Amino acid sequence: MSGDSDCTRTSPSAGSPSDNKFLPDRPKYVCSLSPDLVTKAREELQEKPEWRLRDVQALRDMVCKDYPSLGTCLDDAFLLRFLRARKFDYDRALQLLVNYHTCRRSWPEVFNNLKPSAIKPVLESGFVTVLPRLDPEGRHVVCIRPDRWTPSNYPITENIRAIYLTLEKLIQSEETQVNGIVILADYKGVSLSKASHFGPFVAKKVIGILQDGFPIRIKAVNIINEPRIFKGIFAIIKPFLKEKIANRFFLHGCDLNSLHQNIPPVILPEEYGGTSGKLDISAWNELLLASEEDFLHDFSQLVLPCDSSPHDMLVSGDADEKQCDDSLRGLKPQLYYCY
Repeated sequence: MSGDSDCTRTSPSAGSPSDNKFLPDRPKYVCSLSPDLVTKAREELQEKPEWRLRDVQALRDMVCKDYPSLGTCLDDAFLLRFLRARKFDYDRALQLLVNYHTCRRSWPEVFNNLKPSAIKPVLESGFVTVLPRLDPEGRHVVCIRPDRWTPSNYPITENIRAIYLTLEKLIQSEETQVNGIVILADYKGVSLSKASHFGPFVAKKVIGILQDGFPIRIKAVNIINEPRIFKGIFAIIKPFLKEKIANRFFLHGCDLNSLHQNIPPVILPEEYGGTSGKLDISAWNELLLASEEDFLHDFSQLVLPCDSSPHDMLVSGDADEKQCDDSLRGLKPQLYYCY
C-alpha cells in the first residue's frame, strides 16, 4: 500500500462507509512489548498506551497536510518508529520522517537497489554483524570491523549500505525501538590509505543519517583497537555531532577491561575477551538475506513522486552543510599528522 494514497483518509472516521470501502486497509497494529517495556516506554519515551494510536493518527494527519507528496508508508507500526525515536514529539517525529526520505533520495549510490542480496560480499567479509546475545539493557550490539574491508573489492558506499540494512532490520523490532542499540567498532589494522576513503562527503552523509535521518536510538558507540589516526578523524567529526551523541562515544584503545565496563564479557566473543565463543557472522547473515522479500515490500512503499524533488524536503540549512564541508577539508592533513 502506498503512502500517498492513504492521505485521502486522515482520521479513522473520515469519509463515508461507501468511500472507505474502496481504500486499502492498513495492517492493524498489535503491541508486542512486554509489560516491563511498556513501562519503560512510558517513562523514557513519553509513550502512553492509551494514547498511542491517537498519536500515530496525529502524525499521519501532519504528513498528509504538510507533505502530501512525501510518498511514505503511513502504517501505524511504521510511523510509531519515528514517534518513539523522538519521544512522541509530533514536530520532531515529522522532521525525522522527512529527513529519512531526504537521505534516501539524495544519495543514490547507497539507496538504489538496496537489498540484502546486493550487499552479500560485504556480509560475507564480516565487516558488519550483530552479536547473538543482547546486553543487560536488552540492546543489540552491532559489531563493525573496518579491517575486513578491502577497498579494491568494492567502494566504501557498499559498507554503508550493509550498515543501513542492518539498522533497518533491527528497527523492525519494537524492543529495539524502545531499548536502542549499542555499536562496537574494532579499528584494528585500519591504515591511513583506508581511512582516507572516509572523506568529507561520506562523513557528512553518514553523520546526517545516524543523527537526524533514521529512527533508531544509538545508546553507546564503543571504539576498540583504534590507532592514533582515529583520534584525528574523531577530532574533526566531533564538532558536527550533537553533544548527546558525542558523549556516548567511548574510546577504549587496546584495554579490554575498559570495554568490559560497557559491554559485559558474557555477551562478547573470544576476540574481545568474552566468553560466548568465536565471533560467528553466519547467523546474522542468514537472517538478513532471508529478509529479502520483506525489504522489497517495505521499500516499494517509499516512492518518490514524479512531481516532487528531494531538495524540496531538505530541512538542513545550506550554511550548515557549507560549514561542515569547509571544516572537513582539513581531514587529510590532520590524518597524516596523527599517523
